Amino acid sequence: MKKPTGTPKRTGSSPVAEKRSFSDPTPPKKAARRKPAPKKRGNVVTRGITGFVSLVWRVIWGTTWRLAFVMALIVGAATFYYYSGLPEASALFDARARGSVTMLDRDGRVFAWRGETFGTVSADKIAPVLKEAVIATEDKRFYSHLGVDPRGIASAIRINMSEGRGPLEGHGGSTITQQVAKLLCLGDTFDPIRWEDEAAYEADCRVGSLWRKVKEVPFSLALEAKYSKNDVLNIYMNRSYLGGGARGFEAASQRYFNKPASDVNAAEAAMLAGLLKAPSYYAPTSNLERSQDRAGVILGLMHEQGFIDDAQFADAKANPAALSRAAAARAGGYFADWVMESGPGFLTSETTEDVTIKTTFDQRIQRAAERAMASVIDEKVKAGSKAEAAIVVMSADGAVRAMIGGRDSVVNGVFNRATQAKRQPGSSFKPFVFAAALELGYRPDDVVLDGPLTINIRGSGPWTPKNYTRNYRGNVTLTQALSSSLNTATIRLQESAGRDLVRQVAEDFGFASNMTNGPSLGLGASESTLLEMTGAYAGIRNGGTAVHPYGLVELRIAGDDQALMGQAGGMGERVISQRAAGQLIYMMENVITNGTGKRAQLPGREAAGKTGTTSSYRDAWFIGFTEQYVTGVWMGYDDNTPLTGVTGGGLPAEIWQEVMVQIHDGLPALPLPTVAPDAGGGAAGQSLLSGAATNDPLAAALAEAMGETQPRQPAPQGTAPRTPGNSVSAGDPAPTPAQGQGDDALSQALNGILGGN
Repeated sequence: MKKPTGTPKRTGSSPVAEKRSFSDPTPPKKAARRKPAPKKRGNVVTRGITGFVSLVWRVIWGTTWRLAFVMALIVGAATFYYYSGLPEASALFDARARGSVTMLDRDGRVFAWRGETFGTVSADKIAPVLKEAVIATEDKRFYSHLGVDPRGIASAIRINMSEGRGPLEGHGGSTITQQVAKLLCLGDTFDPIRWEDEAAYEADCRVGSLWRKVKEVPFSLALEAKYSKNDVLNIYMNRSYLGGGARGFEAASQRYFNKPASDVNAAEAAMLAGLLKAPSYYAPTSNLERSQDRAGVILGLMHEQGFIDDAQFADAKANPAALSRAAAARAGGYFADWVMESGPGFLTSETTEDVTIKTTFDQRIQRAAERAMASVIDEKVKAGSKAEAAIVVMSADGAVRAMIGGRDSVVNGVFNRATQAKRQPGSSFKPFVFAAALELGYRPDDVVLDGPLTINIRGSGPWTPKNYTRNYRGNVTLTQALSSSLNTATIRLQESAGRDLVRQVAEDFGFASNMTNGPSLGLGASESTLLEMTGAYAGIRNGGTAVHPYGLVELRIAGDDQALMGQAGGMGERVISQRAAGQLIYMMENVITNGTGKRAQLPGREAAGKTGTTSSYRDAWFIGFTEQYVTGVWMGYDDNTPLTGVTGGGLPAEIWQEVMVQIHDGLPALPLPTVAPDAGGGAAGQSLLSGAATNDPLAAALAEAMGETQPRQPAPQGTAPRTPGNSVSAGDPAPTPAQGQGDDALSQALNGILGGN
């Protein structure tokens, strides 16, 4: 049988397939039904714009967060850099490159400051109301921000633009922390090579450029990370300049209110906080009313922010802050400047330490002198006149008690006419001529000729002095010659005593050196200062001993127990005998009672002095003393313009009298140490310089021989006086007062009888 080939054809069911077993098949999934695509809105243009905006936004967003991340890294790195360089907070309290000088008066009270005064203040040494005033004024969200206040910056920009300024001009929106960053100069310390001085350094730190503003951000964050809020506030309150030479709130509180910062009330706290905006402009010593108005604004802020209640606000407004007595008086500016100049620079104007100087200054006397000068000038000087005046008051030992260097008595750091102006003293120099003669043995009642006089000066020709009145009085006593300020009589006495001796006496008493060699020496042709002249008169008052005027009593570094310097002046060597000084005081007392200084009389009190008027009336002086005080007054123009109708016996004498009346108020009327002509067995007057005796010369000579305790010495080489109408040549040898006929008083008297004078 032939096998079939190929694939059998299957019909019906396969018996094998029928025997297979299968699980139930999963029903087939239905195909997901696609949602219909949203219909595209708008036309092609709008769809294009929308797509572009979306793309731009995605680019900006992607760039912004990446840029922000990078900026955050940069700010973080800068913050860490600044953080790592910050010292302890206490090391940042004192911002000064130089120290300060605090001056105390004779009673130990502060009256003046120089340099920048400084006082450390901490959280526990400050009145809470002062801290609140600062926060209310400068940064009301101080305790809630991290050093930078975006809200404050945005508000400042809005205000600036609304007022027509640039966004960064005017209000800065800076927090207290940012202001501390600026005060710290972003960590830059003063470098004398980079900056000319400290002022230039601080000016550079205050430049408000955009780049500096940017750098303030990480520095402020570093401050907040390094220090507590109280530390940041303490740095701010110690380094801020508050006007009047005060840096820091402790120094300012002492400067303006004479109390520590822990004791200020709400009104005082508001005034101090108000200074932060413009220290020099709002300083109460510059304009108290303006400073009080500014304090009123601060009080309003404190009230709005809840720092003070209604009652406290009303009380502070009703009782505004007032300056302490010393700050209000602003006394002693000229005196303080003089003390600063008289001390060593490294301990005064250039000190790097805080220095305290105790002085001879008397605030009561200073105020009295200022009132007196203002009273006379306001009453007697023409409105608008630029005539100046200066006053010095001292004790007989040279201790300066008050000083006025110009009509504006509340300034400092300006030209001091009492110590810096060298002027001709005129007739106020004459007491030194008479002092030289009295030291030689002349007496107050000796007689000298007041008459025409001509002296031939080699190389210059004849010189003929004249009296102020252009009249001559003939034979006069030395007392009359001084009290009436007779020029020709004074020159005759000078030429007899010898110019060299006159010059020596004046220099020993403290008059300036380099005095003229000519005969005009005796009329005050050389220049000196008011301080030197007043000091020389103090030497006469104390009995003939020179003094060196001084104001510094003690200088010490603040906090030290031991002084670095002591008194820098006082009594020196004897110049003339006590007897000669007493005689001269007697003669100068007559100047006030009977002579050119009558306007200086002090009712019920002895006083002595001398007027002085220079040629062409360029200077007018009056210098004199009582038992308690020596006072000098000068008037004139800075440009040497002649005074109109002013002599030493006029306005200067009136100012002197008013000053002395006020400073002696309440003091006992003590007598001056005068020696009258007949005191101590003195002889009657003799005509030694006139050619004729006014009394019995023989009796006088005998009396002198019997009673003189200190015989006269021959006059040094000079020029001899001659009878009226004669002339002498300057430089010729001068015989003794008796024209060389004998050294003893008896031979002089006999010579007078025989006509030898």
